[in-house]
Amino acid sequence: MATKSKAPTYRCTECGWGAIKWVGRCGECQAWGTLVEAGGQTAVRTAASAPGRPAVPIADVDATLALAGSTGVSEFDRVLGGGLVPGGVILMAGEPGIGKSTLALDVAARAAREGRRVLYVSGEESAAQVRLRGQRIGALADTLYLASETDLGSVLGHLERTEPALVVVDSVQTIASSEVEGAPGNVGQVREVASALIQAAKAANIAAILIGHVTKDGAIAGPRVLEHLVDVVVQFEGERHSRLRLVRAVKNRFGPTDEVGCFDLGDSGIVGLPDPSGLFLTSRDRPVPGTCVTVTLEGRRPLVTEVQALVTESSGGSPRRTTSGLDSSRLAMVLAVLTRRAGVSVAAHDCYASTVGGVRLAEPSADLALALAVAGAQRDAPLPQGLIAVGEVGLAGDIRPVTGLPRRLSEAARIGFTRAVVPAGSLTEGPPPSGVRVREVSTLMEAVDLALGWQA
Repeated sequence: MATKSKAPTYRCTECGWGAIKWVGRCGECQAWGTLVEAGGQTAVRTAASAPGRPAVPIADVDATLALAGSTGVSEFDRVLGGGLVPGGVILMAGEPGIGKSTLALDVAARAAREGRRVLYVSGEESAAQVRLRGQRIGALADTLYLASETDLGSVLGHLERTEPALVVVDSVQTIASSEVEGAPGNVGQVREVASALIQAAKAANIAAILIGHVTKDGAIAGPRVLEHLVDVVVQFEGERHSRLRLVRAVKNRFGPTDEVGCFDLGDSGIVGLPDPSGLFLTSRDRPVPGTCVTVTLEGRRPLVTEVQALVTESSGGSPRRTTSGLDSSRLAMVLAVLTRRAGVSVAAHDCYASTVGGVRLAEPSADLALALAVAGAQRDAPLPQGLIAVGEVGLAGDIRPVTGLPRRLSEAARIGFTRAVVPAGSLTEGPPPSGVRVREVSTLMEAVDLALGWQA
């Protein structure tokens, strides 16, 4: 006789995964401490009640209440899709020291200078510390109010008393509610704090910026539901040793998610970079072996970036493969295709590949530039000056087309490049810009022979 399986008596509050006994980590979403006892409970039905306001036809809704207002930082407006929306909640996440608080304070000060009342709540620093940073970056304004609080009730009290048009909470993991057990930053606390702040912002039509921490893996700390509750999730990217910061929208209910903002983080604050392409190029008088320039798309923005490679004879038994700003597995694949399909043998050589300016290239369109840089370094032959290469390398040695090629070529022409190696069939999207000679290639061997032998 078959035995009847036991019904799950514990449920994950994040994803609903069930288990017959309590465990510390959810087997589905891998969240810690989210399983609560659910067995033996009867479902509670909510009785219908009279709505506070009747439903209206969608055409009768006043859309002007949700129009975005500029933050005064054009690069941040680009990412948000126009600016701050009244009642909209933005979650800014990134590693410590990457510039989240600096950008948020700058946006708050700009809004205050326009006559709006702004509340900046700091749970990590005192009001005096925030004031010193504001003085350093020039973010002082008469209607910018500071509060150093870690209690949720006090924060909500400040909102009612100040009645701001914009509130900044730095950070959501440092605020705690006395109604919820646990230390600040745990799953229950973050969920309660975020829900209360979002509800208050929506009810009073206040634009809110919540600054969030990230884990060592780069994910936003706290429950996954935090990202579902907010309207916009903005992620900061950048290397610690570089001043360049990329800000991209991971989620955006008010605009696109394929836009990227570029910023320069310095001693005087964080400044938008409307034309960052020059940061990723090296100025030199003559071509150098092992370098190739490509054009990548960060969202809709084309960025001209230089890829550098160095190939030396290996002194050990296992050749080294080292990357900076490039995917190591992508480099290994390109090296294998070069060896097998293009006759460029690097099996007994150490290979080093890097980008200029600390930018990280994850787009496959940079494969061709990486391959040509390695081929030039291996043969100690420089590529022609003013050359760019765009294309994805396949395992069969073929060069695959990429999206947005006209936009890439136009950006290269604007910078001053005059030659381009692109995948075959790419020119069907439109003619190349004037002054740029474009050569189409279908295989990697053809691309290597063309680039290294292209005469003036």
